[in-house]
Amino acid sequence: MRARYSAHVLGLVDFVVATYHPSCHAESQRDAIAESVHSDWQRLDVISASAGSHDQEGFVHFKAYLCDQQQELCLEERSRFLREEGLWYYVDGEFPQQAPALKVGRNDPCLCGSGKKFKKCCG
Repeated sequence: MRARYSAHVLGLVDFVVATYHPSCHAESQRDAIAESVHSDWQRLDVISASAGSHDQEGFVHFKAYLCDQQQELCLEERSRFLREEGLWYYVDGEFPQQAPALKVGRNDPCLCGSGKKFKKCCG
């Protein structure tokens, strides 16, 4: 997971394509993968790693942050990897259930952490 994230940061499209499992046919998705790779990635938080249903399967739950139009966005995924001939390949992922959005009152502290009231900041 860390190698794939680092490849995104470094713009290594070939590496990212090569680390997809062959069943994904990543080469046919090269343009979309390149677009993702060339995003402004900021940091990676690995939440957990766990074994799968057999020795050749594993899961990584992560949050990857990127900046888009001066706004930080978060991609959270639980990725599935398969090991073949000693190498791990990305297969697919699922997006964890998001908590319902909190209702923020105008006089509540702003969610951005500025310390200002919501109405004076992001509201």
